[in-house]
Amino acid sequence: MADMAARETGTAGEEGTRRDFLYLLTGATAAVGAAALCWPLVDSMNPSADVLALGSVDVDLSGIEQGMRITAKWRGKPIFIDHRPPAEIEAAREVDVDSLRDPQTDEARTLKPEWLVVIGICTHLGCVPLGQGQGDTRGEYGGWFCPCHGSVYDTSGRIRQGPAPLNLVVPPYQFTSDDVIQIG
Repeated sequence: MADMAARETGTAGEEGTRRDFLYLLTGATAAVGAAALCWPLVDSMNPSADVLALGSVDVDLSGIEQGMRITAKWRGKPIFIDHRPPAEIEAAREVDVDSLRDPQTDEARTLKPEWLVVIGICTHLGCVPLGQGQGDTRGEYGGWFCPCHGSVYDTSGRIRQGPAPLNLVVPPYQFTSDDVIQIG
């Protein structure tokens, strides 16, 4: 009897379609609602603005005269920037790379030979070597000296004496202009 009533009104085929539509609409609304509720949680996992600002740092090199060294900060680490005179560059390039504990050429450690950029942390136990300030002990090779255990680095930041196993690390950097580098 119900079939007969449905046939008379012409709604038998339409009821199933409406019900399916309502299920789809309800499901889509629930999915959008769940996404709207989850978005603040997912967005809170993104790094904050102060952390993103530490991701890279620009350093103006225009005021650094030849022979001067400065220290910048990147990700909480000291970055040693050395404006090397031609004599230091030549001395660094004349070193027999095969005699080094961590063999790297000077050319591989610099983008421009007059600018050396390294992370100023000793690779032995994480101390900050001397050699940035005027009057600091720079060691036998004119680079940096870590007084904690006696590691000595040359003017290219390569380990020459002492217990440090590796050269001073060269951070990722690029020249954005002739006088500005971007570290990070």
